[in-house]
Amino acid sequence: MANSATTHPVHDIVRPDKKLLLLYVLRCLLTGPLFPFVFLPSYFKYQTLRYRFDEDGVAMSWGLLWRREIFLTYARIQDIHLSRGLLERWLGLGTIHIQTASGSASAEIAVVGLTEYGAVRDFLYTQMRGARFGETNDRRAASGEPPAVTEPDDAVVLLTDIRDEIRSLRAALQHERES
Repeated sequence: MANSATTHPVHDIVRPDKKLLLLYVLRCLLTGPLFPFVFLPSYFKYQTLRYRFDEDGVAMSWGLLWRREIFLTYARIQDIHLSRGLLERWLGLGTIHIQTASGSASAEIAVVGLTEYGAVRDFLYTQMRGARFGETNDRRAASGEPPAVTEPDDAVVLLTDIRDEIRSLRAALQHERES
């Protein structure tokens, strides 16, 4: 990993907070006598859960017997949601749901057990916007500064053209009414 003085603090997050295990225990206690059977998979997921935030994207991996790994580049991210249930708020945790344009209604990645959920959400938004405009500059992301628009997006150009056309039509109609 690069020098932490030149990278964003989010890059240092590799594991969920220890409070996530307590959250899993509390949720599994609600199952009553099924607690051991429900808790064991949650425990192993907590023990094996790893995150990686780098200059290219977000990676998440977990699993003991069946290892799962997901990697999303910032350019593929369509939407980011932050959720905090009652127990999560009580424990000071949050979950970031990252969605892509895959057509699935559920999130592609759910980054669970974060205490720095606000900073991670803001970092992901900054990187997502930077990737869309061709810029993934860590200096800008670390300062919280929005990415510089180097070239206009096709949608922005189209919307600007539509706006200008509507203005010219409005002016022509106004001129016609006055005459």
